[in-house]
Amino acid sequence: MAKGRGSASWSARAIVTLMVVSVLLLQADYVQAATYTVGDSGVWTFNAVGWPKGKHFRAGDVLVFNYNPRMHNVVKVDSGSYNNCQTPAGAKTYTTGKDRITLSKGQHFFICNFPGHCENAMKIAVTAV
Repeated sequence: MAKGRGSASWSARAIVTLMVVSVLLLQADYVQAATYTVGDSGVWTFNAVGWPKGKHFRAGDVLVFNYNPRMHNVVKVDSGSYNNCQTPAGAKTYTTGKDRITLSKGQHFFICNFPGHCENAMKIAVTAV
């Protein structure tokens, strides 16, 4: 009977250890997340389309969009809408002027949908791994 209790105790310790290790690994990924301010001048503006070049984004990274909300916005769109500079119904629109967007794994497309802005390269596409 004592052997059975010892096994149960060992199993409980093993489970707790695995849970602690899992939490530490999750925190390690979170700590490694980077924050990127969008735009070469630190401002979301025209000709931003090339800004992501050479950058390596990961899930959990944060994009910061700084802009004057009376002149610009940030709209999360799909690839077709990005290529055509169109805003689909129900697209998430950010308007604070200091937007922070956490990336999930996959492709992400952002445009400014003020008239003519996207067409003047106020858009970015990033892929987070």
